[in-house]
Amino acid sequence: MVQIMRVYDVVFVVRGSISETEQKKAVKTVKDLLKDVKISKEDEWGEKTLAYPIKKEKTGVYYFLAIEGETIPSDLEKKILANEHVLRHLVIRTK
Repeated sequence: MVQIMRVYDVVFVVRGSISETEQKKAVKTVKDLLKDVKISKEDEWGEKTLAYPIKKEKTGVYYFLAIEGETIPSDLEKKILANEHVLRHLVIRTK
Protein backbone atom coordinates (compact mmCIF):
# COMPACT_ATOMS: atom_id res chain seq x y z
CA MET A 1 0.00 0.00 0.00
CA VAL A 2 1.37 3.39 -1.03
CA GLN A 3 1.35 6.02 1.68
CA ILE A 4 0.55 9.51 0.52
CA MET A 5 2.63 12.30 2.02
CA ARG A 6 0.58 15.44 2.35
CA VAL A 7 2.07 18.91 2.62
CA TYR A 8 0.60 21.57 4.88
CA ASP A 9 1.44 25.20 5.57
CA VAL A 10 0.96 26.35 9.16
CA VAL A 11 1.02 30.05 9.98
CA PHE A 12 0.45 31.32 13.49
CA VAL A 13 0.71 34.65 15.27
CA VAL A 14 2.22 34.93 18.75
CA ARG A 15 1.61 37.88 21.08
CA GLY A 16 4.02 40.72 20.39
CA SER A 17 3.96 41.96 23.98
CA ILE A 18 5.64 38.92 25.53
CA SER A 19 9.39 38.41 25.85
CA GLU A 20 11.42 36.71 23.14
CA THR A 21 11.98 33.76 25.48
CA GLU A 22 8.23 33.28 25.93
CA GLN A 23 7.74 33.59 22.16
CA LYS A 24 10.27 30.81 21.60
CA LYS A 25 8.48 28.65 24.19
CA ALA A 26 5.18 29.21 22.38
CA VAL A 27 6.79 28.21 19.05
CA LYS A 28 8.35 25.13 20.65
CA THR A 29 4.95 24.14 22.05
CA VAL A 30 3.41 24.28 18.56
CA LYS A 31 6.35 22.35 17.08
CA ASP A 32 5.99 19.70 19.80
CA LEU A 33 2.42 19.12 18.61
CA LEU A 34 3.91 18.20 15.23
CA LYS A 35 6.30 15.54 16.45
CA ASP A 36 4.77 12.87 14.16
CA VAL A 37 5.28 14.89 10.98
CA LYS A 38 8.35 16.29 9.25
CA ILE A 39 8.90 20.05 9.43
CA SER A 40 10.44 20.80 6.04
CA LYS A 41 10.64 24.58 6.37
CA GLU A 42 10.53 26.99 9.26
CA ASP A 43 10.54 30.78 9.13
CA GLU A 44 9.92 33.76 11.40
CA TRP A 45 8.22 36.54 9.47
CA GLY A 46 8.74 39.07 12.23
CA GLU A 47 6.63 41.41 14.28
CA LYS A 48 3.80 43.19 12.49
CA THR A 49 1.05 45.57 13.53
CA LEU A 50 -2.31 43.79 13.49
CA ALA A 51 -5.18 45.23 11.43
CA TYR A 52 -7.32 45.24 14.58
CA PRO A 53 -6.68 44.31 18.22
CA ILE A 54 -6.84 40.58 18.99
CA LYS A 55 -7.11 39.69 22.69
CA LYS A 56 -6.09 43.30 23.45
CA GLU A 57 -2.85 42.90 21.44
CA LYS A 58 -1.91 45.40 18.74
CA THR A 59 1.18 43.58 17.44
CA GLY A 60 2.03 39.97 16.76
CA VAL A 61 5.01 37.92 15.64
CA TYR A 62 4.27 35.72 12.63
CA TYR A 63 5.71 32.22 12.23
CA PHE A 64 5.52 29.84 9.27
CA LEU A 65 6.01 26.07 9.19
CA ALA A 66 5.81 23.80 6.14
CA ILE A 67 5.07 20.27 7.28
CA GLU A 68 4.86 16.90 5.55
CA GLY A 69 3.13 13.80 6.78
CA GLU A 70 0.52 11.16 6.11
CA THR A 71 -1.89 12.91 8.46
CA ILE A 72 -1.82 15.75 10.91
CA PRO A 73 -3.29 15.36 14.38
CA SER A 74 -7.06 15.83 14.19
CA ASP A 75 -7.05 18.09 17.23
CA LEU A 76 -4.06 20.16 16.09
CA GLU A 77 -6.02 23.39 15.68
CA LYS A 78 -7.65 23.08 19.11
CA LYS A 79 -4.28 22.47 20.74
CA ILE A 80 -2.70 25.45 18.95
CA LEU A 81 -5.49 27.71 20.17
CA ALA A 82 -5.14 26.31 23.70
CA ASN A 83 -1.75 28.04 23.85
CA GLU A 84 -2.51 31.38 25.51
CA HIS A 85 0.26 33.16 23.57
CA VAL A 86 -1.04 32.21 20.10
CA LEU A 87 -3.46 34.84 18.80
CA ARG A 88 -4.38 33.33 15.44
CA HIS A 89 -3.41 30.37 13.27
CA LEU A 90 -4.06 28.92 9.83
CA VAL A 91 -3.45 25.38 8.59
CA ILE A 92 -3.73 24.85 4.83
CA ARG A 93 -3.19 21.63 2.88
CA THR A 94 -1.06 22.55 -0.13
CA LYS A 95 -0.51 19.13 -1.77
